[in-house]
Amino acid sequence: MKVEKLVSYLRQDHWPTIWCPGCGNGIVLKAFLQAVDSLGLKQERMAVVSGIGCSSRATGYIDFNTLHTLHGRAIAFATGVKLAKPDFQVAVLGGDGDILAIGGNHFIHACRRNIDITIVVFNNMIYGMTGGQNSPTTPFEKIASTTPYGNIEKPFDVVKMAVAAGATYVARATVYHYPLLVRYITKALSHKGTSVVEAVTNCHTYYGRYNRIGDAPEMIEYFKRNSIMLDKAKGMSESDLKDKIIIGEFHEENRPTFHDLYEAAVSQSKK
Repeated sequence: MKVEKLVSYLRQDHWPTIWCPGCGNGIVLKAFLQAVDSLGLKQERMAVVSGIGCSSRATGYIDFNTLHTLHGRAIAFATGVKLAKPDFQVAVLGGDGDILAIGGNHFIHACRRNIDITIVVFNNMIYGMTGGQNSPTTPFEKIASTTPYGNIEKPFDVVKMAVAAGATYVARATVYHYPLLVRYITKALSHKGTSVVEAVTNCHTYYGRYNRIGDAPEMIEYFKRNSIMLDKAKGMSESDLKDKIIIGEFHEENRPTFHDLYEAAVSQSKK
């Protein structure tokens, strides 16, 4: 995507960002904008919603119909927008803490209901904005400011959680795998129903430093070395997959959306 086209999607009076130099959030945001551009979606016919956190600040930097909402409530707001404006393309941009911790209830029920929204989870495996605390996706035994001797809680697997809850398109890629990330977000935006794309991204300020992975380039190299495509992973043992990031498209199905069923129920009630 040409720089001129990218700039047309950005609010010119909201720079610089709050993100640390080298933060992967910018890569995920660019992938989202490239997907929007490739589909020819109109900014005035899109609503992009976020909650609270480093990645959730993304809505402040893009020139769409944007809502920067309460902590954990982005999906609830997005659901309301989609019901009020069913012809709008609605997307949620948020972090692993915002979407899966305080917002976890809204996440599973959006998937269950098959609300026609796209959810992009910026997963840096830690709380980046508030001091590097462990999040619901911090891997077992990894270090955070609240788990200095290693995380003892089993982390959520975002894609397994989305599939189990009922999302109808689910994929994962890392910021190293940028073309895949663009492809999956493009497909998610085109999909009718709840689509979830997990974007594994780097917080070198906390996660990378605490776990001695390194700075931004070293973390991105870490994603390269430790990622396995889904098809290959299916033939590998559990021990071989330890600490690996499995990427790919995990689930896709066509199922009536909540709005389809709601409209049918309204029509039936009028007979």
